[in-house]
Amino acid sequence: MTTVLKFGGSSVATVEQIQSIANYLKSRAAEGEKLVVVVSAMGKMTDSLIAQAQAITDRPERRELDRLLAIGEEQTISLLSIALNSLGVKALSQTGAQAGISTMGVHTKSKIKQIDGNLLRQKLETYDVVIVAGFQGVNELGDVTTLGRGGSDTTAVALAAVLDKRCEIYTDVDGVYTADPRIHAAAQPIPHISYDEMMEMSALGSKVMEMRSVELGKKYGVHIFVGKTLESKRGTWIMEATETMEQKAVTSVSVTKNVLTVSIKHVPQTNAAVADIFELLSNRHVNIDMISQTTFDSDIFLSFSCPLDEEEFLDEALKDIMDRFTTVKVDRHNQHAKLSVVGIGMRDATGVASKLFAIFRAENIPFYQVTTSEISISYTIAQADIERTVAAIANAFEL
Repeated sequence: MTTVLKFGGSSVATVEQIQSIANYLKSRAAEGEKLVVVVSAMGKMTDSLIAQAQAITDRPERRELDRLLAIGEEQTISLLSIALNSLGVKALSQTGAQAGISTMGVHTKSKIKQIDGNLLRQKLETYDVVIVAGFQGVNELGDVTTLGRGGSDTTAVALAAVLDKRCEIYTDVDGVYTADPRIHAAAQPIPHISYDEMMEMSALGSKVMEMRSVELGKKYGVHIFVGKTLESKRGTWIMEATETMEQKAVTSVSVTKNVLTVSIKHVPQTNAAVADIFELLSNRHVNIDMISQTTFDSDIFLSFSCPLDEEEFLDEALKDIMDRFTTVKVDRHNQHAKLSVVGIGMRDATGVASKLFAIFRAENIPFYQVTTSEISISYTIAQADIERTVAAIANAFEL
């Protein structure tokens, strides 16, 4: 059997940490396991590389930025391979391209197209541990591409999907909690959580797992364990919902900070105008969220949110929109956050929305947008209100 393990940037931040991980992998390999290890860049290396590029220009060419960012993971795979071989473990480092990871889409936000699992299987016939650079692959032009935020999680689960569907994600937190413990100290650990709940949490702000990786896990039946690096006391299994899982109406509360909300006024009252606006946003690869529309007489009022780190894409799209529709007025706010309650039990429970609105009323917390899904309710609130809102909801739903 082959197990895929992933170690995040905080787990490999120093050479000493890399050596500790090598010792741990040696003990696993000694038990006869074949291991594929996906690693991120060391600590804040990615941020450092981006800063170097931005010291030259505010908008570095994205193909070259991908080439630069790939260096971070390639440093880690080399160091970990060196550490393992020095301990007598047969190990080999592989870039995303060498591991057979083909990608598609735009630079810095690519997606995995396919993986040639035979390449890794062949290497595992000779080596006990194969270390793969996370976060990267190669496109149809032969260019290095990166997968965006959380790309190493996606790499790990995708590799597990084409191997033996066993994936362990190790990071700086010991599993999934009912809320971010840094925001709500009384948050409780969740031993088992469904794919659907974890995907919703990831989409709505939880930083424990990247949503695409959980989607892949569900699609291919990969059981995913999330735990703290080199500690086995606690962790969370992500899998299909079972009757043994606790079916609370609300499982968790998630927060996305640094949300940019946009309002577009005086949009012509036609379906074509609205379609054109969202097409222009899509053409600039803006990740739109929480859309609302209101009609006043002959005008349409549109509002939506997007990640603050996509402001560059948004600026380009808004220029396109204002060039196309000269009458529109645009307002934006960059001090907002999105707070979401998630629970698979909401499919069958009643009164959750009523209870939430009552909490906002009792605590005198303003909100600006509301959206719902089958298993979640989300609110846009001021960033300054995050902690007291999370605490109020956690206390009300015993999270």
